[in-house]
Amino acid sequence: MGFYKVHSATILGLKVEFVQVEADAGNGLPMFHMVGYLSSEVKEAAERVRTAMRNAGYIMPAKKIVINLSPACVRKKGSVFDLPIAVAVLGAMGIFPEKAVEDILLAGELGLDGKLQPVEGILPIVLEAKKAGFRCCVIPKSNEDEGRLAQGIQIFGAETLEEVCRWLKGEYMPQMEKTDQEEAHGTEEWDIDYSDIQGQEAVKRATMVAVAGGHNLLYVGPPGSGKTMLAKRIPTILPPLDREESLEITGIYSTAGLLKRKNPLIWQRPFREVHHTVTRAALIGGGRIPSPGEATLAHGGVLFLDELAEFPRGVLEVLRQPLEEKCIHLARQQGAYIFPADFMLVAATNPCPCGMAPGPQCTCTPGQIRNYQGKLSQPFLDRIDICMEAPKVEYEELTGKGTGMDSRTMRGKVMLARMRQMDRFREEKLTKNAQMGQNEIEKYCRLGKEEERMMRQAYEVMKLTVRSYHKVLKVARTIADMEEKEEIDLVTLREALGYRVMDKEYWG
Repeated sequence: MGFYKVHSATILGLKVEFVQVEADAGNGLPMFHMVGYLSSEVKEAAERVRTAMRNAGYIMPAKKIVINLSPACVRKKGSVFDLPIAVAVLGAMGIFPEKAVEDILLAGELGLDGKLQPVEGILPIVLEAKKAGFRCCVIPKSNEDEGRLAQGIQIFGAETLEEVCRWLKGEYMPQMEKTDQEEAHGTEEWDIDYSDIQGQEAVKRATMVAVAGGHNLLYVGPPGSGKTMLAKRIPTILPPLDREESLEITGIYSTAGLLKRKNPLIWQRPFREVHHTVTRAALIGGGRIPSPGEATLAHGGVLFLDELAEFPRGVLEVLRQPLEEKCIHLARQQGAYIFPADFMLVAATNPCPCGMAPGPQCTCTPGQIRNYQGKLSQPFLDRIDICMEAPKVEYEELTGKGTGMDSRTMRGKVMLARMRQMDRFREEKLTKNAQMGQNEIEKYCRLGKEEERMMRQAYEVMKLTVRSYHKVLKVARTIADMEEKEEIDLVTLREALGYRVMDKEYWG
């Protein structure tokens, strides 16, 4: 009987914190005491561990057993500590050699029968363990496919506590080769396509520009004009993920408990559709120890807000900072948390309560229209790069044979523009035009004399802000990339200014 220590980890927000699980078995009144700033589910581990050990063939001695999870200043939550606590207790009982768990990280929940149950956040934990120099990670068998996504570190997917004990005693040697091979990606097959939409070719063009540059997009138009259909087809033209992006997004979904057990790697960009009854905490994350919200789950992809004007104004306002900084900062008593939130915002709204403004069919009073549009603040609208009017589809377009752009054609143009941007920004830490700052705008969005004259006039007439002025230049740069132009010309600039519906007189 004596002291034993094993390594584990916990996740706070999206940050992995390593935890040392220490066990000491000594003389004194028989007890099982756990300390170390523990949540209720960690405290409950005592009974799970005690019963799982008995069913694995080990009887807890009538000793004073003290478990400490350090550092004590870090809040421990979840059931991930069940396995390391059991191994630490067994080590203190002298079951394993002193250095059996050296350079090994353990994580997993125990069932009462001694079987290991899956836990959340395995991929981020294994990735950090690899960076920290751990040789091997022992995790539940159900999490093994997820853990093996972190190439270059040994993974032991165990089914039971007994299996782990046999391995630590040298009685069992599982297959734990480092997984250095590339994962097989699935095939993108969509049952929707932009060719399904009759008419709205100008709106398709605006959508293609938005995706090509990663710009935020707002559709404004009457009910039934196809706004939602246009938005839901955006995933069919999004560029593919590279491995680094795929692992980052998979890690976020792992922490949120949204991964599949088989083939857990996420290789398609997320598309998160949010209902207008969403709360602020659900949108940007929240809780005593914050968990990711919809904005973070849309990282690297699209966050779609349908019926934008129906969202509570306070909910929309919390998106202003993430749209600007591409991350979310949450402060709690336990510390500050940062969540990534680099998403493309796509929204759709009617221009008035009846949806028919500004035409003669509108039945709303000027006051009703003003109040409806007033739900969207100017600072929020200022963060929208492209605002496009989706007009009512004419009968001839609806009944005619589809000759418009399809998703394959649109995606080809998007990829061409993205490749030009990646080549341009190869010396900067940028991948798309929407990420440009002041210095990049001055460097890559220069205007000629005629273009400068047009921009000056638009700035005064449309009452652009500094931010919206920069948005126009970024969009113009994307349009030029799509047309394979080196410079922003009058035609390109005119199209970019046409995508500022919210700056026109009838909108506000």
